[in-house]
Amino acid sequence: MVRTRVLQTLFAFYKDGDKMAGTARRELRKSFADTYDLYFVLLDFANVLTAYAQQQLEDQAARARATHADWTPNKRFVQNRWAQQIFDNRALRARIAEQHLEWDCGMSAVSEVYRQLIESDFYRAYMDAPSCSYEDDKRIWRQIYQHLLASNPALEDALDEMEVVLDKSNWTVDADIVISYVIKTIKRFREDSTPETPLLEMFDNLEEEQFAMNLLDKALEGHEQFEQLINTHLKGWDADRIAYMDRVIVEVALAEILHFDEIAITVSMNEYIELAKEYSGDKSYMFINGILTEILRDMRNDGSFFKAMK
Repeated sequence: MVRTRVLQTLFAFYKDGDKMAGTARRELRKSFADTYDLYFVLLDFANVLTAYAQQQLEDQAARARATHADWTPNKRFVQNRWAQQIFDNRALRARIAEQHLEWDCGMSAVSEVYRQLIESDFYRAYMDAPSCSYEDDKRIWRQIYQHLLASNPALEDALDEMEVVLDKSNWTVDADIVISYVIKTIKRFREDSTPETPLLEMFDNLEEEQFAMNLLDKALEGHEQFEQLINTHLKGWDADRIAYMDRVIVEVALAEILHFDEIAITVSMNEYIELAKEYSGDKSYMFINGILTEILRDMRNDGSFFKAMK
C-alpha cells in the first residue's frame, strides 16, 4: 500500500505539472488519510447493512399484520453479536462523525448486497443452523466482506459516488485491499470485546510512514537523474510508446534501490514489477524488469552503485 500511494501521488503530481515538492507531500498524506477513511466506511457497512435488514423484517412484519398471516421473524442476522460490537465501537463512531462518512449516497449498494446475501448458501446455512456461536457471528461477516463485497460492481459504483461527495481519492481502486484489513479487524474481536476495542492504525508503525515520505522525497530529488537514466537505456524500446506510468514506476523503483540499503534489490524489483502488472499495460512489467536490470548493471560496471544483489 505504501509504495502504491507514493506511485499514485507522483503520477498525479507530474501530470499536473506542479513543481512544488510540498504539494506532493501534502497529497501523499491526504491519500493515506483517504484510505484510512475508507477503512472506517467499509467497517461501518456492517451497521448500514444490519439496519437495512432490520427494516426488511419490520416491513415483513407489517405486511403479515395487514394480511393476518402467521409469521415468525428470524432475527439471528440483525442480532449478530459482532455487528453489535462494531456498532458500539467508539473509535468507529468518532471517525464516522468527525469526517461525515455517511452512506447516504451509497444506499443502492446496500440493497443490492442484501439481495445477494439472502440468496447466498452461506447465509441460509447461518440462518438455518440449530445454534449460533459468537464465532459463527464473526464468520458470516467475514464471508460477506470476502465473497460479496470484494470486486462487487454495486459497491464500486457506490464508492465512486461517495468519493466525489466526500472529496476522497482512489476509493474504488483500493476497496479490495481495504476489505482485507476489515477482515483482519473482524478476526481480532473477541466475545468480550468492549466499545473501547482498538481498530487498526493508519500505519503498522512509525517507520512505515517515514519510509513513505522518504521514498517520495528521494524520488522527487532524483527525478531529473532518473529521467536521464531511463532515456539513455531505451535501446530496443519505442520511447513514444512507453507509458508515463511505466516511467514513474521505474523512477520510484530507482529511488528505493539506490537509497534504501536495508531493502534487498530483489524485493524492490519484485514489488515494482507487481505494481506494473496492476497499474500499467499488459507488457509493462517486462519493460520495468528489463530497463531496471540494464540501468543497475551499467551503474555497477561504472562503480556508481555497490548494493549487493541479494
